Amino acid sequence: MDNRVYVFDTTLRDGEQVPGCQLHTVEKIEIAQELEHLGVDIIEAGFPISSPGDFQSVVEVSKAVSEPIICALTRAVEKDIEVAAEALQYAKRKRIHTGIGSSDIHVFNKLKSTHEEVLERAVRATRYAKKFVEDVEFYCEDAGRANLEYLARMVEAVIAAGATVVNIPDTTGYCLPEQYGAKIKYLIDHVPNIDKAILSVHCHNDLGLATANTVAGLANGARQMEVTINGIGERAGNTSLEESAMILRSHHESLGLETGINVKRIYPVSRMITRLMRMPVQPNKAIVGRNAFAHSSGIHQDGVLKSRENYEIIDPQDVGIPSSSIVLTARSGKAALRHRLEKLGIELPTEELAVVYERFLHMADERREVNDEDLLELMGMESSRRVLEITSLEVTAGTEKPSRAQVQINVNGVQKYNEAQGNGPVDATIRAIDGIMGTHVKLEEYLVQAITGGSNDLARVHIQVSKDDVFYYGFASDTDTVLATGMAYLDALMKV
Repeated sequence: MDNRVYVFDTTLRDGEQVPGCQLHTVEKIEIAQELEHLGVDIIEAGFPISSPGDFQSVVEVSKAVSEPIICALTRAVEKDIEVAAEALQYAKRKRIHTGIGSSDIHVFNKLKSTHEEVLERAVRATRYAKKFVEDVEFYCEDAGRANLEYLARMVEAVIAAGATVVNIPDTTGYCLPEQYGAKIKYLIDHVPNIDKAILSVHCHNDLGLATANTVAGLANGARQMEVTINGIGERAGNTSLEESAMILRSHHESLGLETGINVKRIYPVSRMITRLMRMPVQPNKAIVGRNAFAHSSGIHQDGVLKSRENYEIIDPQDVGIPSSSIVLTARSGKAALRHRLEKLGIELPTEELAVVYERFLHMADERREVNDEDLLELMGMESSRRVLEITSLEVTAGTEKPSRAQVQINVNGVQKYNEAQGNGPVDATIRAIDGIMGTHVKLEEYLVQAITGGSNDLARVHIQVSKDDVFYYGFASDTDTVLATGMAYLDALMKV
């Protein structure tokens, strides 16, 4: 069996169904072009009949990329298929993705039909799609809960009708990995014409098993995986592209499977999706979370400093992250402290390091995280630490004029003032602060969270900025969201 796994990215379709993650056509084009550079094989660009905007997005994405197959989703309805074919007219390589429910729950409760009638609709839709495109993918919706014998009948029938790919989705994220893997193996072993099509795995994360199920399906014979960047998607999300690609790469010797993904572009694409879809990545997210290659435990720091492989199975540079980070906290050991001091040009004999380490622990307990400026202070050396505090902030915003922010900041005891216009009060505030600080950083992430709920609640703001490929984080809370934003931004700047 071929060991090549085709990567079907549905960030623009399944991923965009997440509340608050909707995209404009221009943003979809930007993402599609990055997915092409990432090396995905198929881009599911949308569900054309669902709205004029989705139709237009499929049209424009089809024009914008040339290497990946462009796929459009439909129901097993002739009108859906006709509209999808029209939307794909400019695609250099095109695919229609049609399908229908396959579980008894869907057949009887959703479709209010019978097994035989649903089979007929499946075959009819496949044949109709085949009139418009050569490449037809059929999805057996809710296959994760479907009866195996009936599922096998459906797969055999749609392949006979012309399907080139058959999708076996665990639509509700129900299956255990061994169950899902066995389902794929059953189809490989019991569908007579299975060699005429590729089996595809499309798993949801309702029980946190999407990636595990995807790998189980591939290990048992599927050769296409349907994924999203950062694992975004309906409800708890879809299989994560970055996790699946790196699992196949890390376990190539045992699985023998490979993709065409350029893994060094994983992190930059992840950051783009976070920015455009306004869906922050949890800090402990595998591969792309900000803590994925961060070490604060003394035992781990000592091991990583001796050899990265002691505690990292992936080189962060392989996925586009410049380096691991050693975060100094009260949990850090002497090895990490020595490492950071030596980076500052400070070398201490073992006896003196032990004394400094005790003072370091007291500082770490007080400040939670210790940066280079703190270490200089600890050593009694001159520090360039800036004392930054917003002493006054006035913002005007509305629909008639651009927003304007007037900011006064205490910079090392000196009051500095600036005002700026912006695209909303937050942008105006950040621009005004930049004018005072002369900042040259890139805003990577901006997240506002309500602490308990209610319009008068405290807003906790998390900001991430970058400079020279190094990331810095700022946090602040206030009942005034704009003030909290300014405070968090300054908190990040103090660490740059």
